[in-house]
Amino acid sequence: MKEILADIDRWRSEGKRVAVARVVALEGSGPRLPGAAMAVSEAGEVAGSVSGGCVEGAVVTEALEVLNETGRPKLCTFGYSDDEAFAVGLTCGGTIRVFVEPLDW
Repeated sequence: MKEILADIDRWRSEGKRVAVARVVALEGSGPRLPGAAMAVSEAGEVAGSVSGGCVEGAVVTEALEVLNETGRPKLCTFGYSDDEAFAVGLTCGGTIRVFVEPLDW
């Protein structure tokens, strides 16, 4: 999380809203461990990583939905049997759960 704080601070100082996505659970093999974090600004700027690339695009989409549509936190699950996760490349055989929330501070 520390590696994305400077970007979050910069975006917030520019008046942009920000969502943070964190890996909160991992079952089986996965690309990143729980605690891995990504920040997404309302402009679509990204800092950090929750999957090393394989589901990053899907997580950005979820973060923008949280920021621009629902305003509510969301728990997302990506796994080998999940058609969307397979389509975006999560073929490591595991399942990751990513919690996405808007930053309101």
